[in-house]
Amino acid sequence: MKKVFVVEKADNVGTAVGEPIQTGETVGTEGRTTDVTVVAHADIAYGHKIALVDIPKGEQVMKYALSIGTASQDIKAGDHVHIHNVDSNRGRGDLAGQEG
Repeated sequence: MKKVFVVEKADNVGTAVGEPIQTGETVGTEGRTTDVTVVAHADIAYGHKIALVDIPKGEQVMKYALSIGTASQDIKAGDHVHIHNVDSNRGRGDLAGQEG
């Protein structure tokens, strides 16, 4: 089984670090969370992220126990998580000073 790395228990994504993941492969976790298994719904390149749980549109995508962006659409466990379904929060002047 291929593995993805999870930095913190609060993370809802894991990062492909060993080798690319192919659609349909079962993926397990290592790092802070070792008990999650998902089936990849898409090919996931080395260094890219896979959703470990369902992430509804508008919810925060968590890595390092920090928000790295907001889901721009519903993301299912096993989906590739990247710029096509996440809006980055970094450098967003329109979000400066907002709570949440």
